[in-house]
Amino acid sequence: MAGIYIHIPFCKQACHYCNFFFSTSLKLKNDLISALILEIELQKNFLSGEMVETIYFGGGTPSLLSEKDLDEIFNQIQKHFTISSDPEITLEANPDDLNADNISILKNSPVNRLSIGIQSFHEADLKYMNRAHNAIEASDCIEKVQSAGFENLNIDLIYGTPGLSDELWLENLNKFHENKITHLSAYALTVEESTALDHFIKTGKSQALNDEQARSQMILLMDFMRHSGYEHYEVSNFALPGKRSRHNSSYWKGAAYLGLGPAAHSHQSNFRQWNIANNAKYIQSIKTGKVPMEREILSEIQQYNEFLMVSLRTVWGIDLKIIEERFGKEKLEDLLLNSIPFQNSGKMIQNQGVLKLNPTGMLEADRITAELFLD
Repeated sequence: MAGIYIHIPFCKQACHYCNFFFSTSLKLKNDLISALILEIELQKNFLSGEMVETIYFGGGTPSLLSEKDLDEIFNQIQKHFTISSDPEITLEANPDDLNADNISILKNSPVNRLSIGIQSFHEADLKYMNRAHNAIEASDCIEKVQSAGFENLNIDLIYGTPGLSDELWLENLNKFHENKITHLSAYALTVEESTALDHFIKTGKSQALNDEQARSQMILLMDFMRHSGYEHYEVSNFALPGKRSRHNSSYWKGAAYLGLGPAAHSHQSNFRQWNIANNAKYIQSIKTGKVPMEREILSEIQQYNEFLMVSLRTVWGIDLKIIEERFGKEKLEDLLLNSIPFQNSGKMIQNQGVLKLNPTGMLEADRITAELFLD
């Protein structure tokens, strides 16, 4: 099982909170797509003949791709990789891009899952985040894509924004549920260094974020989704039965994946690599037949810590047998010993050879995982 991630580094405008790599200028878009097509060929041996089960278009804003762009990318992938007979192919889209023509293009392409960056159904939130769409577009696009036949659908929502009361947050969740959407990714707003939001808070133009508000709204989120029949299968992700994100689940299970495009990351069991985060330099290097990337060989400790980090975020948790087989009995004993305080406090449970966080522990997943890391 393997996956392919394709980074499309263009956006109409910059969201205040975003620190992903992208450009608001589209002047290099055609050249970059041509380079991406060539990189697919250059990277054709990265997955060593593994079956590709998932393809994910992320960004940036992949919904800016034209019909020609999509056709060329899919044709090249099919030429150089072995694709399963039932792949999950996800494309991230912004509500303002989902007009009738673009939806038709996507429906006639191999894309069979959409992930829509709604973030909020409230106008004040969208303006605060500097999103390119408005509240009407946020609501209307869901009906449009569902009417076109897209049933496998995720939306993103953000909580913890200043001005988002618990009541307004529940309105967002009710709107999600009323639309019978199969998957939700929900994230607490965070302040990333060097973003516009970071600058606004440091200069007093925006109030600081409230950690207690984010915690309270995550608890509301977990309770609402459980009572609505959704599985909380990863810290930030909820799905109806059978509708987990296969692509993201492969990340959390440590599967190999190839990242294509500027700033895209790739992973194998003992190393990771990443492409240069510069559109012009990426294009120039690819034209010479060289993928502009750096690679890091992972030590056993790094592999162990990464396994803990991704596993503890999930409902399936840490398989203790895998810890012993991959990393040895001594590290298994260290893990069990270090987990005792969290088990005693009711934030972690051990059952049938699995160590995992319970809902209370999910609220502190990052802190608990960091305390279990080996130096």
